[in-house]
Amino acid sequence: MTDARPLGTDEATFIAAARSGDTARFALITEPHRRELQVHCYRMLANYEDAQDMTQETFLRAWHKRESFKGHAALRTWLYRIATNVCLDFLEKRHDRTPVPAELADSELGYLQPFPDRMLPEDPQESVVARETIELAFIVAVQRLPPRQRAVFVLRDVLGWPAPKAADALELTVASVTSALQRARATMREQLPGPRLDWRSPATHELSKDERGVVKSYIDAHERNDLDGLISLLRDDLRFAMLPDPGTVTRTAGDAVDGWISGGLFQHGHDDWRGIPTTVNRMPAAALYLRAPGTPDYRLFAIAALRVVDGKIAELTGFDVTGKPWLDLPPAL
Repeated sequence: MTDARPLGTDEATFIAAARSGDTARFALITEPHRRELQVHCYRMLANYEDAQDMTQETFLRAWHKRESFKGHAALRTWLYRIATNVCLDFLEKRHDRTPVPAELADSELGYLQPFPDRMLPEDPQESVVARETIELAFIVAVQRLPPRQRAVFVLRDVLGWPAPKAADALELTVASVTSALQRARATMREQLPGPRLDWRSPATHELSKDERGVVKSYIDAHERNDLDGLISLLRDDLRFAMLPDPGTVTRTAGDAVDGWISGGLFQHGHDDWRGIPTTVNRMPAAALYLRAPGTPDYRLFAIAALRVVDGKIAELTGFDVTGKPWLDLPPAL
């Protein structure tokens, strides 16, 4: 595997650390790659906690394989190769992570977790954290792909690796990589709506004024116990899911609201809210806290990730985080 490049400072320093067996130097050199490798593992696995674990496993494997690194490729490339294969090994062992059939609703993807923006690389390469390739809809669509096809797609179309480089990393032929990429692209186009098929185009990062305003209004409606105000924020064709609960996907605002009402939203026991605006997956989000009757604190209850279109909520994906410390958010207010 080669990037056709001279030996760089990182590579030379890594080789010296590998030969000396110096774990501290090894950690110092590899640690700056942790966050982008974690994003890579997240795209492969759709689960933030698993991505953390597999990133750590990547560093362990890199340490054990350190003497095999000769500097013919960039250190970053070598680490991505290891991370990709760590994820493939994980997927091979986990029977609950088989590709999600297209006909199943996203609620069947019970292991999906949001990715906290605070854990994105601080000085990222554009391809690593392009908003179009980390939003929840994109991550879910990737899970429709078989694992090796998934790896080809992420390496080629997200990271922009040339076919020979991806083939070498996966120990495939260039022809196999090309074929797998064509099939993956076809599946992705079937899963994503038209405006979101531009995952290889220049990316956006910042929230729009509309997005910031909608998440504020969403939190305000909860804190005022205002169902009508909440309804006014929704598009008629709202797509709603509450994870990890199966069978919660609805595809109209009316159905979503009916479910919320039948579940007791804004009724006794679910009528004393506080919220914090945040972002996950480069999307506007609200961390919602609920105070149960007779208790002094508002406890972290759910994280709601919103996709806003023309000033209205088009998709609302809720994540039940009751009793779980999550995203470095305070557990109580």
